[in-house]
Amino acid sequence: MNILCNYEYHAPKTKAEVLDLLADIGDKAKILAGGTDLVIMLKEKMIAPEHVINVAEIEELAGINFTADGVEIGAGTKISDIGASKELDKEYHALCYAADQLGSYQVRTMATIGGNIAHSLPAGETHTPLAALHAEVVIESKKGERRVKLEDFILGNRKNVMESDEMITKVFIPKPAPHSRSEYGHIGLRRAMEIDCANMTVNITLEDDKKTIKDVKMVMGSVAPKPLVSEKAPQILIGKALDEELIQKVGEAAQSEAKPISDIRASAEYRRDVIGALARRLTKEAYDLAMEA
Repeated sequence: MNILCNYEYHAPKTKAEVLDLLADIGDKAKILAGGTDLVIMLKEKMIAPEHVINVAEIEELAGINFTADGVEIGAGTKISDIGASKELDKEYHALCYAADQLGSYQVRTMATIGGNIAHSLPAGETHTPLAALHAEVVIESKKGERRVKLEDFILGNRKNVMESDEMITKVFIPKPAPHSRSEYGHIGLRRAMEIDCANMTVNITLEDDKKTIKDVKMVMGSVAPKPLVSEKAPQILIGKALDEELIQKVGEAAQSEAKPISDIRASAEYRRDVIGALARRLTKEAYDLAMEA
C-alpha cells in the first residue's frame, strides 16, 4: 500500500503569497497544480518534500490572453482548455493538437501547461510545439521575472533551469509569421494512454510567393534528454521550394540528429526510424498548409 510522506500543506490565495512561501521554503517544497505527475511521484516515493504548495485555485495563474504581439497562457491553464480553444487553434494549431493528445480526458482536465513544462520529461507533449513556436517560459520569484526559451528551459530528464525560489507563471508565444503553419505528430506502440515513443513539431514559414521556404523550425521529442531542435533541417530547406528529394533529405537529417535510447516503450532503432517518418510527413503537411495560410 502506497502511503504519502508527511508534509505541511499550503493553499495560498495569490501569486504573491506563493512567491513569499518559495522564498522561505522553496528548497523543501513542491508545487501542486493539477497533480497528475506530482501525486504519482509522491506515491512512488520518488520525492519526499517537507512542504506542498497548492496553486490550483489561484485564478491569476490561469487563462489564455491574446495580445498584439502573441498570446500569454497562464501556467495554471488546464491542458483541456488549450486543446479546446478554437481561437488558439487558428494560429497555434500544433500546440492545441498536442494538448488534445495528452493522456486521457480526465488527465487533461486536471493537468496544467505549467506542470507539463516544469516536470521536464523527454516525451512531454507540449514541449516540441512550444519550442517550434518560439515560446518563452516566464519564471518569477520575489527577486523578479525572467524569460527563457522553452528549449533552453529544459536541461534534461526532469531537469530545468528553475531555482528553488522560482515558479512558472505563464508562457508567451509570439504571433506567427505570415504564410506559416505548425504541425505536430507523435508515435506510440498502440492507441492508448501511453507516453510517446517519439514526437515532433515542424513550423514552416514561406516567402510571399508561397512556395519558397523562408524559415523552418523542427523540434524532436523523446529522442534526446530534452527537446532537440534540428540544425540540419533549416540548412536543407530554407530558400527552396519543397519537393520529394528535399522531403527525403530532411527525414534522413532528422534520423542522423536523433539521439534515442532503448527502453520499455521502444528501441533506439525504432525511435530513429519513426522520427524520420515524422519529419517527412510533418514537413510536407506544414508546407502544404502554409501555402494556404
